Amino acid sequence: MKILIDMNLSPHWTDIFWENNIEAIHWSNIGSANATDAEIMAYAKTNDYAVFTHDLDFGATLAVTHNDKPSVIQIRTGDINPAITAQLVINALHTAAFEIEKGALITIDLNKTRLRILPLTDNG
Repeated sequence: MKILIDMNLSPHWTDIFWENNIEAIHWSNIGSANATDAEIMAYAKTNDYAVFTHDLDFGATLAVTHNDKPSVIQIRTGDINPAITAQLVINALHTAAFEIEKGALITIDLNKTRLRILPLTDNG
């Protein structure tokens, strides 16, 4: 699994993922700080990354485009500090690793993790 961390999340996530044997890179290391979501999604799809974000726009893009890649992992907690939420995210990623590789939208919050297989459809 390879994770591309969106600009709206701390670069410290990179270390947390690597410490848990998950390849990761922060967008600030490879792209422009003002890149559009479409640019980030295209890079992730071309380079086989899943996008990790706090932004709901990525999920909305998947719903509109009906694409089957890249996977998007949305963290929806009030506190996105890696020191607070790291274990929650790592557990969710390990649980959904197969689905993330195939194409999925994962939403992680404190109460539950929701998983939808891509492409998203009106009845899915």
